[in-house]
Amino acid sequence: MSAKKVKPVKYTPEPTSSRSTFILGGLAVLVVAALVIGGVLWQADSGKARNEGYGGVQNAAVQVTVEDNGVAVVGVPDAATTIDLFEDPMCPYCAELEHKHGQELAQAIDDGRVAVRYHMLAFLDQLSASGDYSTRAVAAAQCVAATGDAISYSAFHAALMSPDNQPAERGGSDHSNEELAQMARDAGASDEAAQCIADGARVEQARADAEAGRQLLATTGATGTPAVVHNGTVIDAFGNENWVAELG
Repeated sequence: MSAKKVKPVKYTPEPTSSRSTFILGGLAVLVVAALVIGGVLWQADSGKARNEGYGGVQNAAVQVTVEDNGVAVVGVPDAATTIDLFEDPMCPYCAELEHKHGQELAQAIDDGRVAVRYHMLAFLDQLSASGDYSTRAVAAAQCVAATGDAISYSAFHAALMSPDNQPAERGGSDHSNEELAQMARDAGASDEAAQCIADGARVEQARADAEAGRQLLATTGATGTPAVVHNGTVIDAFGNENWVAELG
């Protein structure tokens, strides 16, 4: 008697992933992509200049005076509040702050909401090609401020902090006094201010003033520049993009 033949069963392999798995996987890819794109857009927006197009100080009622230790105070006489801003002309983060909030701050000054006490420091001299660029730039800013022209001071300050003009740390070159003088002329500063810069007339005073500013900065609790201080409190100027609007 012969053995009964067993009919072979066709084997159909199961897919390693179900349809729902593919759907979930696709959704995960979309979520990741959205997060990446969102992060890129957030970074782009976070670096965008606020109040773009306003420019520098425009109100003829705004004054600039040079106080003890070379501090330049910019504002209308009855400004609602005053902040202290510590910067070094070679500090790239200071340039970043100026790029993002400089125009917004200029309008706040024009509107009388804020006055700014500019403390210009020079601790980055050693990283400049000439060895004293920060000090000479501080002196140049003082020359412009001493004329009392707040509009040209605001424009010159913005020019100093512009990526187009700011020398790189450990770079191969920086600006001569004559080049700084021309930058001041381009900002609308007087011939008197330009000559003061070209002659280096305030360099030694600026050196002492910058050191005094550095020592004052150390008492504020700030860890470096730029530092914005309001009523004795250091403002998180990078973490809070609305800090200018919240001043008053």
